[in-house]
Amino acid sequence: MAMRVFPGRVEDGKIVPDGDVPLAEGTTVTVLVDSPDESFSLPREQEQQLLDAIDEVDRGEVIRAADLLSRLKT
Repeated sequence: MAMRVFPGRVEDGKIVPDGDVPLAEGTTVTVLVDSPDESFSLPREQEQQLLDAIDEVDRGEVIRAADLLSRLKT
């Protein structure tokens, strides 16, 4: 199963993905909410690592979750 990152919004109390993001009924999702009331900060090096990782996702440079878990076990 590949992990995907995509934007969305709440409509009538439900999370709706922006664009054409097909999700099967019962799909488990993790939701991060942009909130003006809460923030976090990172040291400059970690912030750059995060930005680099976001760029990789935007370019489609991702691995399957199962592959990641397999790598972590070794």
